[in-house]
Amino acid sequence: MQEGAEELKEIIKEDVWGSIKDFLDIGFHIGEGEKSIHLTIGLLLLLTVALVATKFILKWIRHIITRKMQQEDKQKFTSVFKFLNYVVYLIAVLVTLSAAGVDITLVITASAALFVGLGLALQELFKDILGGIFIIIDKSLQVGDVVEVDGKVGKVFEIKLRTTRAITRDDKVLILPNHKFISDIVYNYTQNHRTTREKVTVGVAYGSDVDLVTKILEEVAATQKQVLKNPKPFVLFEDFGDSALVFSVYFFTNDTFRDPRIKSEMRYKINTKFKENNVSIPFPQRDIHIIQPKQ
Repeated sequence: MQEGAEELKEIIKEDVWGSIKDFLDIGFHIGEGEKSIHLTIGLLLLLTVALVATKFILKWIRHIITRKMQQEDKQKFTSVFKFLNYVVYLIAVLVTLSAAGVDITLVITASAALFVGLGLALQELFKDILGGIFIIIDKSLQVGDVVEVDGKVGKVFEIKLRTTRAITRDDKVLILPNHKFISDIVYNYTQNHRTTREKVTVGVAYGSDVDLVTKILEEVAATQKQVLKNPKPFVLFEDFGDSALVFSVYFFTNDTFRDPRIKSEMRYKINTKFKENNVSIPFPQRDIHIIQPKQ
């Protein structure tokens, strides 16, 4: 009985596995010794399995990274994962060629030099793409945010992997490279909430009724449509200026993007109210004394 089992094992080992091994060894065999190249069916099957497994692993990683993102944000990562797929496939092909006996040292050296050159030439592009990835993942910038970059204010309407687009207050499109959001100082007016505090400053002549000025400024802020009732606007006596008493009316609005227009409308109203109540807005004056030279 034991002899029969041993005989069966030997048959399986020599006939079945031997036949499979012979089949997998079918292919191109060039050269002999260390410089020989063997491109076989087994090696190609191994490459195919490796590529398929890599594809599923990358899909799983992509799902893990983007599972909490909106569909629009997921689509922005398509080009990134395609690039990663190509890199992994290239590595798999090189490994297969190396296993077949092909000397890939020259190929790797040439590729390294090429990638270094490309990296130097496209470093700004890579910085923009990395910036876009960080923006999408950590939600540091979202569509609808009002931002100030390099003194320009705009409302974000589109975030891409390389650039962010915003509309300025004069209806011009501002295209911002994403690396600016990770390397430069950026003011986000609406990151935490949509409400911001703004102010309008005005000077009145010395001798003016400061209580009346305060009342007028509070009334103007209270009647302005875009100004919130809560938190309540308030007035501060800012300073004794060279030519005027300086007051500021502070108010809250949830329409920061239209802030210049709101302030302009308030200034019109303040000017009208001051004229009605005989409150003057002074302008700088200087006294010039001319000293005559002695004869």
